[in-house]
Amino acid sequence: MAAPVNPENAPEHCPADACAGCPNQNICATTPKGPDPAIAEIAQRLKNVKRKILVLSGKGGVGKSTFTTNLSLALSMDDEVEVGVLDVDICGPSLPKMTGAEGEQVHQSGVGWSPVYVSDNLCVMSIGFMLQNQDDAVIWRGPKKNGLIKQFLKDVDYGELDFLIVDTPPGTSDEHLSVVQYLSQSGIDGAVVITTPQEVSLQDVRKEINFCKKVKIPILGVVENMAGFVCPNCKNTSAIFAPTTGGARKMAEDAKVPFLGSIPIDPRI
Repeated sequence: MAAPVNPENAPEHCPADACAGCPNQNICATTPKGPDPAIAEIAQRLKNVKRKILVLSGKGGVGKSTFTTNLSLALSMDDEVEVGVLDVDICGPSLPKMTGAEGEQVHQSGVGWSPVYVSDNLCVMSIGFMLQNQDDAVIWRGPKKNGLIKQFLKDVDYGELDFLIVDTPPGTSDEHLSVVQYLSQSGIDGAVVITTPQEVSLQDVRKEINFCKKVKIPILGVVENMAGFVCPNCKNTSAIFAPTTGGARKMAEDAKVPFLGSIPIDPRI
């Protein structure tokens, strides 16, 4: 039997037998070749953004959005620092509620979409501002999510920013690859990786660290969230999530990435 051969107009990176029986052959073959022109447009749009930082974790529920919110609020406490936050968790947007901007709406002007301003020097962009009902489910496949992320980067007027903090969903899939691709020309300054102390979290976060290394995102460091609970009465610390394999510090040492510190569980948050 002859070896399968791809059509002449198939993308160069396709494996030899990738097109055999694929229902999307015609769509793929008619897609424009070469880099996405939006990448250059995004670079132009973000040319006045000094630093772009991703908040990542392979695990859900470790506090990425909480960390993103507190980091952006802390940075914006300096009135001279302009901060933007981009929520690319399309199916589970939390930042509108966490930043106290729930119920606000995105407006369009001649220069693009205007993000929601939480304060004079802190703006937020999220699909949560675009839902008619906050309980509406966003039931989208990858291409539609990727398209919205492209719009968030290309069509939003962030203005001049010192920091753009990008809050991501768990995993190493569509949203993460889209951000890496679309920011390939404008550049990503680094990623902060969030985990909790227990091994069930660490095993997924190790995958996220490997993802960063493979796509060449500098890792600024690892933050261990929910690292113990300090009783407000007796002040004793309880390990709610036991670091049975050494916790985030040991993981960071093994992966040869910086360990930034631990954050306890705080009932006020």
